[in-house]
Amino acid sequence: MAEIIWGLATSHVPPIGLAMDHGLTGSPYWKPLFDGYAPARKWMAENPPDAAIVVYNDHANAVGLDMVPAFAMGVADRYEIADEGYGPRPVPPVTGAPELSEHLVTSLIDDGFDLATLSRLDVDHGLTVPLSVYCPDPGDAWPCPVVPLLVNVIQYPQPTAARCFALGRALGRAIRSYPDNSKIAVFGTGGMSHQLAGARAGLINPEFDRMFLSAIEHSPEKLASLSREELIEAAGTEGIELIMWLVMRGALSDNLTRIHETYHVPASNTAAGLALFEDLGAA
Repeated sequence: MAEIIWGLATSHVPPIGLAMDHGLTGSPYWKPLFDGYAPARKWMAENPPDAAIVVYNDHANAVGLDMVPAFAMGVADRYEIADEGYGPRPVPPVTGAPELSEHLVTSLIDDGFDLATLSRLDVDHGLTVPLSVYCPDPGDAWPCPVVPLLVNVIQYPQPTAARCFALGRALGRAIRSYPDNSKIAVFGTGGMSHQLAGARAGLINPEFDRMFLSAIEHSPEKLASLSREELIEAAGTEGIELIMWLVMRGALSDNLTRIHETYHVPASNTAAGLALFEDLGAA
């Protein structure tokens, strides 16, 4: 059976990708952020997965606001890079894992989660920036196939933190029932605290972010109990993206070890965090 070998929680701030694309990672502004990534990148390169499930949100680039599923999964064998208004990022298209996707969709539906399925999907920075955090120099191809798992964090009512954590638990069961010996990584993306519009535009809450980084390891149920309103009040309207970290954490076992974490303010106009966990499996 397949096993989950690690989970990565990481921000997907668009300028992080642009800094890599334009050779700015060593500039005074960006160097502290990318220095913080270095230990995690080294460890992940030494422990490559056979496939990755990337939990992210589309930013109205491929999934229009006239039809927004709470949860959706890509089932294609290839995902092109979305043009977000300034041309697609200069990174390779994403290779899918359709057999794994079909297994996960079936298992999750049988477990009570009615996912939409996407047989054609252009992926935006929500997915490509985390892949670049993992692998900054992919060359002609990313290191492994990817299954995109989309979560609505844009249009009210978003799934609750509790529902996302439960989805993660179901995802973990689905992965572990996949009938081969694949090693799987799970990415939870988005966040940390930020708000892009309105009276609180520019909000960053380091105290809340630090609490979240700590609790996601040993007390994820505490985070899963937060309401939408509590998340938005503490972390901003876009900070609700942190529910996607809970999908990743739910997929992991409780027998894990934290490999690395880093936190940086600001990355563009947001707080950026990363937490990497090795999943040691059933104790």
